[in-house]
Amino acid sequence: MARIGAIKQFLEKALHDENHLVARYMGEVEKKTGVDRLYLFLCIMGFSALYLVFGFGQQLVCNVFGFLYPAYCSMKALESPKKEDDTKWLTYWVVFALLTIVEFFSDFILCWFPVYWLFKCLFYIWLMAPIERNGSLVLYHCLIRPNFLRYHHKVDELISSAHDAAVKVAANALLTEKRE
Repeated sequence: MARIGAIKQFLEKALHDENHLVARYMGEVEKKTGVDRLYLFLCIMGFSALYLVFGFGQQLVCNVFGFLYPAYCSMKALESPKKEDDTKWLTYWVVFALLTIVEFFSDFILCWFPVYWLFKCLFYIWLMAPIERNGSLVLYHCLIRPNFLRYHHKVDELISSAHDAAVKVAANALLTEKRE
C-alpha cells in the first residue's frame, strides 16, 4: 500500500510540474473539465493500454512513442550546456538500437501475443523513465557495456580491415577506369 502511495505522490508531483509541457496541458484540461488531472492521466493511460492490446496500428503507435519523445528530449539535450543529459539520451539510443536489431529476429513470434505492444510501450517507459537508474542505464551498464569492452578491439580491427579493403577496391576501380 505504501508503494502505491509513493507512486501516486510521484505522479501528482509530475503532473503539477508546470515546467513540463504535459503537466501544463493536463492543467488546462483539468480547468475545462473539472476532473482532477491524476484521474485524467489514469484514464488516458487506461485507454492507451486497451488500444495497444485491441486497437489497429499498435506497432506504429508503440514505435512512435518509443521514438518521438526521446528524439525531442535528445534535441533539447543537444541544445543544453549540460553533458549529463547528452549521455543519458545517447545511452537510450544505444539500447534502443540494440533492441531494435534483436526485435527484428523475434518480432514474427512476439507480435502474435495480444499484449506484446502494451508490454513494449511499458518497456520503453522504463527505458526513458526520469529516474536515476532507468532501464536504458541498467541495460547499458549490466549487458551492453561489459560486452562492448570485451569485444570492441576485435570490432575495430574488423572495421579497419573492411576500410582498407574498400580503399583497395576503390583504387583498383579508379585505375581500371583510367586505363580504359
